Amino acid sequence: MPPSKSRLIVITGISRGLGKALAEAYLREGHTVAGCARSAAAITGFASRWPAPHHFAALDVADAAAVDAFARDVLERLGTPDLILNNAAIINPNAPVWEVSPADFGRVIDVNIKGVAHVLRSFLPAMNQRRSGIILNFSSGWGRSTSAEVAPYCATKWAIEGLSQAVAQEVVPGVCVAAVNPGIIDTDMLRSCFGSNASSYPSPDTWARRAAPYFLKVAAADNGQALTAP
Repeated sequence: MPPSKSRLIVITGISRGLGKALAEAYLREGHTVAGCARSAAAITGFASRWPAPHHFAALDVADAAAVDAFARDVLERLGTPDLILNNAAIINPNAPVWEVSPADFGRVIDVNIKGVAHVLRSFLPAMNQRRSGIILNFSSGWGRSTSAEVAPYCATKWAIEGLSQAVAQEVVPGVCVAAVNPGIIDTDMLRSCFGSNASSYPSPDTWARRAAPYFLKVAAADNGQALTAP
């Protein structure tokens, strides 16, 4: 059954994990979804199962021009999003920081910080003009605490907290930009850190059953807040 109020929802990183679970949850509920991910195969799968008006694109959020082109397509075809979930992220292989290569450290920065900024830059002008819209930048428990051997990832998620609070002071009334800690979920990313112990935590699909409706309830009054998904 379609929702009482269909939303236009943009989600980055829909090829797996939290992004995939959220996209599928919202699609099943009758919302319009525009999603992106690096995996062309995953994007082809989404597009074949969920044709227009939904819109899917294979791109790397670290590529500013590609994100801008995606945003232009969404805005021209579908209009200004009601909700953007800035989810795409990667993590470094477990290692003390002096053993993390400059390339690996730089890649985490490029995706986790610059990628989020590219999405903000490409969509916020339209939200400001309409004077409404919610952007949730995915942080982490490691954006509010730290652990050994994931220092690059922690650095990026702490940055997301600060970036979100600062941008929240720049947007017009009616627009919300906030960081959200999704919690601990059994994803490929968590398994890269915790190994088989990750199975102690809920699967992305189980998590999305609680998180997807929660994100739809975030409002302009939450602008600048440090949120935590249930």
